[in-house]
Amino acid sequence: MITVLSGGVGAARLLRALCDVTDPEEITAVVNVGDDLVLHGLTICPDLDTINYTLAGLNNEETGWGIVAESWRVNEELAAIGGESWFQLGDRDLATHLYRTQRLGEGATKTEVTRELSARWGVRVRVLPVTNDVIATEFDTEIGRLSFQEYFVRHHHGVRVNAVEVVGVDLARPTDEVLDAMTSAERIVIAPSNPIISIDPILQVRGVREILERRRDVVVAVSPIIDGAALKGPADRLLGELGHEVSSAGVVDFYRGLVGTWVIDEADRELEASLRERGVDVRVTTTIMARSEDARRLAAAVLA
Repeated sequence: MITVLSGGVGAARLLRALCDVTDPEEITAVVNVGDDLVLHGLTICPDLDTINYTLAGLNNEETGWGIVAESWRVNEELAAIGGESWFQLGDRDLATHLYRTQRLGEGATKTEVTRELSARWGVRVRVLPVTNDVIATEFDTEIGRLSFQEYFVRHHHGVRVNAVEVVGVDLARPTDEVLDAMTSAERIVIAPSNPIISIDPILQVRGVREILERRRDVVVAVSPIIDGAALKGPADRLLGELGHEVSSAGVVDFYRGLVGTWVIDEADRELEASLRERGVDVRVTTTIMARSEDARRLAAAVLA
């Protein structure tokens, strides 16, 4: 059994690649919920939905979020009458959020709703929110306090960040399903997601970091930084702004004590020796999953 700590797009692509080389029913994705939000009265879970949509073959490659063959009539009408339309929700995507909000209102947990949606779309990977409790990643920035989506979408992650806080995480508890998935897994994988805003909110939920510390020999992580840069998103910029080295070595240091084996890109091969000196095993392969054969090669390295 394989448990993958997951954020959004990078994790979704790695999960899809893992499904190509092993039985999807042996994979569990433990997913960040720090970027969840309530908008227009609807509970929206971007990382959970990105992973489900990608594994179901429904993801919208053009926009990078939402569902394929999307239409935007509701969002366009909302903008026309002066409503909040900066966080774009497609018409098909809205159905997901309407269903989730309905079920939560009926007393279902976020775990139960996610399982129902996965089953509806034929997703065989077990997709789990790390917690059913409400947590919220917020940013202290040069223009003031911002919610996750205000920083990431409204301001296109283009403002300088001074600090990141996961509000409510001190009261959050991992679900029993998550604890079981992490303690029983033969391998725990940290996906190439943003370390600070995708993976760290998972690690801050009580008990998660401690499990990794105890089981670091079976923990494999894929660096999201290649040759000093992130392929997508603000991971490199955030690392630098918050005082971390912007490199695969900086990511290894960020996860110090939690990971036994690192997978880094061929562009960072010269770092292999220095990373081994940090007490970790290192595997070098392509970590860019633009081509299916490269994605499978990465998945094979993760499972080797």
